[in-house]
Amino acid sequence: MTNGDGKAMVASQGVVFGELKKHWAWLLLLGILFIVLGSIGLGMVFGLTLISVLFFGILMLVGGCLQLINSFKCKGWKSIFWHMLMALFYIFAGIIVICDPVLASTIFTAMLAIAFICLGLVRVIMALQLRGAKGWVWPLITGIISILLGGMILAQWPISGLWVIGLFVAVEMIIHGWSYIIVALAARSAA
Repeated sequence: MTNGDGKAMVASQGVVFGELKKHWAWLLLLGILFIVLGSIGLGMVFGLTLISVLFFGILMLVGGCLQLINSFKCKGWKSIFWHMLMALFYIFAGIIVICDPVLASTIFTAMLAIAFICLGLVRVIMALQLRGAKGWVWPLITGIISILLGGMILAQWPISGLWVIGLFVAVEMIIHGWSYIIVALAARSAA
């Protein structure tokens, strides 16, 4: 990795960070902004849940409308009926989500909890098949955590539908912010 004085390591870091070495402070500020916004989001998880679900509904509605418009430009295509039907499903689902974001958030949360439980079970099974191999316990631990998380969400359902999505978005923003800060500080030290 190095030729004894660390020059190869510094050169490879320069390639990794490129122009970020000069502008690391902007990434640092962006990271701080994400942490602040995520922290604010932790204080208003219900509102963040509704905003996230409404945004998803709007995306579905816009996507469905664009797909429907596109279907009129595809004359002669044998699958045009199915293309239009999918567009109508997107439009319908988007309208339902926009009209009742609370119901949509509870349904999404139940689906998320079930997905966590299923993924957790798969991880546990995989870990048990790998038993004896180095590191097999990590998929087991993450599988158990996923099952517990899904179970906790379902145990609180439908009330959990009012806060889980907002909580996940807020936590994701905080983690994202910290990762930007760490990368920015690494780029600064590489400069």
